Amino acid sequence: MSQAGAAGRTALREWLTETLAQHLGEALELMTGETAQVAWTTSEAEPPPEGTTWWRQSFSLGAAAEVWIGAPEVSWSEIGAHVLRAAGIEPTAESDRQNTFREILGQAFASLARTLSDRTGREVVAEEGAESQPPEAPETSSVVDLTLSDGAPLSLWVFFSEHLLAALQQPTDEEQSTAVAQQQDEPITPAHEDFENVVPPPPAGGRGRTLDLLLEVEMPVSVSFGRTQLPLRDVLKLTTGSIIELNRTVNEPVEIIVNNCVIARGEVVVIEGNYGVRIQQIISRQERLRTLR
Repeated sequence: MSQAGAAGRTALREWLTETLAQHLGEALELMTGETAQVAWTTSEAEPPPEGTTWWRQSFSLGAAAEVWIGAPEVSWSEIGAHVLRAAGIEPTAESDRQNTFREILGQAFASLARTLSDRTGREVVAEEGAESQPPEAPETSSVVDLTLSDGAPLSLWVFFSEHLLAALQQPTDEEQSTAVAQQQDEPITPAHEDFENVVPPPPAGGRGRTLDLLLEVEMPVSVSFGRTQLPLRDVLKLTTGSIIELNRTVNEPVEIIVNNCVIARGEVVVIEGNYGVRIQQIISRQERLRTLR
């Protein structure tokens, strides 16, 4: 990698650390109503202590585009307990504190995915994460310190995979110049009067081989009866028999969602004892883009 490319990779790592730190602070503020103090560093970071719990999060930017966050017990326990107390719940169980901490991570990663979408110009999704150790010798490391109320800073260690950095890094001016020079050295295919002999004609029916392969891909299809938003304190109070009021009346059409995108609306019907949906409207392409989740 050129010196300019290495400098760009360092700047990208700093941007990722700062952005993730901000999203962690926003998630805590959303869950507690308090503003957390956030600090971060990417240089001379101390190694994480033994017993650190790690969470790996993947993003839809290609294979191994991943982020690891490591939290010592004091960090995830205090953060989880603080959020639960803000919801009026006494955090007695260790599992409750850890699950609440992971909820904070999930919100921060979802916000990071939206920021990456804006940066790359294409939709980026935070895929399902898992508890997992980072590489044995990660080349990139950062530390994010979160301070809640008047407490001591709680440290989180962050590792970004090289695949993620490579997927986000823009080519430097030097690399762009090299690419342009290489393109200029390549022979230019001359125009041909009989263009059909140069480019194969499309197959009969106007459908290519790629589309034929995609027709066999299975897509998740779901039906949305409605949505609502609840404060964390109300979510934690839900029990068997609780009723959640949705934002749709019984007469309004339901949404048919394919791969997180609303493609149609329809009415609920019963077919031989099973629920079904009769499609009443196929929405436009522009509206589909607005409904992407």
